[in-house]
Amino acid sequence: MQFNPLVRAIACIAVVSLLSTACSAGTEGSAASKGDAAKADAAKSGGGKPEAAKADAPKGDAPKPGGPPKGLPVNAEKVKLAKVDDEVSAVGSLIAEDSVVIRPELDGRITALPFQEGQAVKAGARLVTLDASEYAAQLAQVRADLATERQRLQRTIDLSKQGFLSKDALEVQQGTVNRLKAREQEAQSRLSKMSIVAPFSGIVGLRQVSPGAYVKAGNDIVRLENVSTLKVDFRVPETYLSRLAPNQDVFVRLDAFPSQDFRGKVYASEPSVDERTRTVVLRARIANPDLKLKPGMFVRVAMTIGTRANAITVPEQAIWPQGRDSFVFRVVDGKAALTKVEIGTRRPGLVEIAKGLGADDMVVTDGQIKLRDGAPVTVIGATPPGGGAPGAAAPNKS
Repeated sequence: MQFNPLVRAIACIAVVSLLSTACSAGTEGSAASKGDAAKADAAKSGGGKPEAAKADAPKGDAPKPGGPPKGLPVNAEKVKLAKVDDEVSAVGSLIAEDSVVIRPELDGRITALPFQEGQAVKAGARLVTLDASEYAAQLAQVRADLATERQRLQRTIDLSKQGFLSKDALEVQQGTVNRLKAREQEAQSRLSKMSIVAPFSGIVGLRQVSPGAYVKAGNDIVRLENVSTLKVDFRVPETYLSRLAPNQDVFVRLDAFPSQDFRGKVYASEPSVDERTRTVVLRARIANPDLKLKPGMFVRVAMTIGTRANAITVPEQAIWPQGRDSFVFRVVDGKAALTKVEIGTRRPGLVEIAKGLGADDMVVTDGQIKLRDGAPVTVIGATPPGGGAPGAAAPNKS
């Protein structure tokens, strides 16, 4: 019996499909048998307890006991109690105790300058001598005339007593003598001005003329200054007037001597306040035994007007300004507490807190930019209030 080729092809395909189905079923049965055997072996090794296999399963991402607490890491420090001085700072210039420019009162030619530039001189020492020959001659002439008129006055008095001259003639002669006396004093005064002496003890500066020069009245010759003590003028705001005391100590610092402070005392002040600046000018006196300080030097003046022994201070970087107000972040129960504070005296790297913090508070010194009020924090590098190791958050209070 012959079959159509198409029928034969269909029959072959059906046979192949049946064989494939039978092979798959056999493979699944073998795998299932192996799985059951593995479970049986596991049960025997676990003492017949299926839960042992579950215990060995990985735990995933569960947190380990004793791990770091959740919170933003920040640096913090406990506030410090320190001595704080209220200081008033100002700038000023040094002034000589006494200072004068030697100038002649009359015209004349210089005949002598009996000093060395930079020399220390005593009060009354001669500094300048002018040619006085003309004024000396004038004085001699007046004295000669005065002597003649005094003789005439004496004869007039004798004749008046005898009744030969009237009283008016006697009074005229007396007036002539008096006028000559006045002229004598004038000539003596002009002659004395041809020699100039030091009005006080001090140091002469650099001379502006030489011997033989002709000078007019008022021309500069040399400067004389007393620098054994110096004065400094400086201004302070009027708000400090009630806290100033007589003989207040001042400390003067100069760029020329950066490692040395000079101490002085306030001894005078202007009686009125400058209406434009609302400041008052104070004047202090500073000893200058080594003559290191010079008039005209720029100085910085510091004056202490009050002291607080146990002031609360924080690092300068702990201050968090917002607008016109100042804040700090306190660490309270492991959280950041934004606290408004009032700032007192500032010192380099340190700020006094006049109001807003207590002696046991801890403030954040770094990391404020990422904080908000009430955010949990982790303090690193410091021991939070109540103890605990660095790096651990402050414990919650129940």
